[in-house]
Formats: sequence, structure tokens, C-alpha cells
Amino acid sequence: MIKLYSIIGVEQASVSHAERIASLVGGFVSILFIYEICQRTLDAPTAAVIIASMGSSAVLIFAVPHGPLSQPWPVFGGHLVSALIGVTCSQYVPNEILAASLAVGLAIGAMYYLRCIHPPGGATALGAVIGSQATHALGYQFVLTPVMLNVTIILLVGVLFNYMFSWRRYPVYLHRLKMQKEAGAMPARPSSISHENFVYALSQIDSFIDVNEHDLMRIYDIATKKSQEPAFDPMELVIGGCYSNGEYGQDWSVRQIVDESPNEDPDKDMVVYKTVAGRGRRNSGYSSRTEFLRWAKHRVIRDEDNWKRFENRS
Repeated sequence: MIKLYSIIGVEQASVSHAERIASLVGGFVSILFIYEICQRTLDAPTAAVIIASMGSSAVLIFAVPHGPLSQPWPVFGGHLVSALIGVTCSQYVPNEILAASLAVGLAIGAMYYLRCIHPPGGATALGAVIGSQATHALGYQFVLTPVMLNVTIILLVGVLFNYMFSWRRYPVYLHRLKMQKEAGAMPARPSSISHENFVYALSQIDSFIDVNEHDLMRIYDIATKKSQEPAFDPMELVIGGCYSNGEYGQDWSVRQIVDESPNEDPDKDMVVYKTVAGRGRRNSGYSSRTEFLRWAKHRVIRDEDNWKRFENRS
């Protein structure tokens, strides 16, 4: 099942219910404001096109507030540049099919070169071409109202709404300032990697990555710090406990101890286990306690759809 999830791209990261609810409410509030403005300034068909575009932006700003595609410049620049291109194609390319296709293609290229990639911008460019007669009659005014006005509103709502929650800020720059203030200083990074080397590594992938380098470095710092912590005490092997081999990808596995046969002789001190996740799932087996300890790297617990390292708070 895990391999199938990887193939079809099911997100495995877990977020809290509070985060999900905050995203839901943020999207509701932002579109409520935008819908009112669209209804007052545009006819119903055009309003529907623009609201659809802004609805996509709302998903990014309120569900992924720290992502590169959600930041103010991609949102503002992506929509305005795309609107400008869309209106131009609508006015100067007589064939609507060609104009629509050209508008979206040119918008993608322009967003790339201007470093403001924002997927909903493609919908804005398309809306300028396939919109109603009222949209076409606006001409380049379409770029200012309703596009720029709506973008400004959703950005303001994004900043104010996300600021109400201590674990998120918008734009992400405010989040980094908050983290620095709480920590006193950015955590020291291992000498094996520098900012310059990290940026170089990202450039070698030669594809847009929807996570900023600061968050990647923070993940690296946390993971490195965690890996330096001592392994669990061998005496913590308990019946019902789950343990991971610490591997990656298809080699990762979690075993649960279901029985044991203690013995003073290390070769006869046995544990019985079943594999509950990852490689060999649903298989059972047994081994000496010493062999199991050699295989196991962490004790883990199930948290919703994910396995997390067990933290002994006692």
C-alpha cells in the first residue's frame, strides 16, 4: 500500500487538526471578501472565472503558507503578468483556441523568468481570453480591476489571518523572524554542508521545488540533531513495542514484538515479531534479542497515518 501511495503521489506528511481547520477558515474568509467585490464589479460569468482563479490562490496561501508558490511576489506578480498576457492575446490573436493556448504558455514562461511562478496565474490568463464580452470590454482595465484588486485583498487577508496562529506566519519571512527571535539565533549547521553548497545542490536538480531553502535547511538541522541522539536502551524491548530499522524508501520496515522467551544464554534469548509496516509487511518471524537489537534503530509509534520516533517523557 505504501508503494502504491508513492506511485500515485499520496502525501504522507501529517499535520494537526488545528492546522487543517485554520486553512479551511482562511480560505472561507478570503473568498467571501473576493466574491463580494466580483459581484459588484463584474457580470456573473466573469466573476465565476476570476473567483475560480483566486480560489486556487487561497488553497496555496492558507494551506501552504510557507511554500515558495504562496509568497506575495509569486501571487501578485503571477496573477498580474498572466492577466496582462491574457488580455494581450485576447485582443491581438483572433483565433480563441490559439489565443487561450498561447496565453497560458506565455504566462508560464513569463512567471518562470520573473521568478513569480504561481499556478493559479494560468487560470487568470485563460480567463482573460475565454471570459464573457464584459471581460473583453474591460481591456487592460481587467488587469487592475478585478485582478489586482482581488490579489491585494487576498494577500492582506493572508497576512492578517495567518498572524493569528502562533505556528504560522505569512509571508514566510515573518515566520523566519519569529523562529530566530524564539531561538535567539539560527541553529548552527553541521560543517559538512554550507548554504552555498545547499543552493548549488538545488540548482543541479534543474526543476522547480515547492519548498524554500530555509525550510529544507531547518529539516536537515532537525534530522541531523535527532540522528545524533543515543539509541534506545536495549532493555526497552517490550512486548507490543514497535521498532524501525531506520532505512529509507522500500527498505524501510517496522516490526512489532508480540512475544518473548527470556533466557540467560544470549543465543536462546528470543523475541517473536510481526512486520506491521514497510518491507515484508504482514510477515512474522523470530530472532535472538541481540539480532533484533542489531536490526532495530528506533522505537516508533503510530500517529494517525505516520510512524514517528517514540519519545520517552518519563
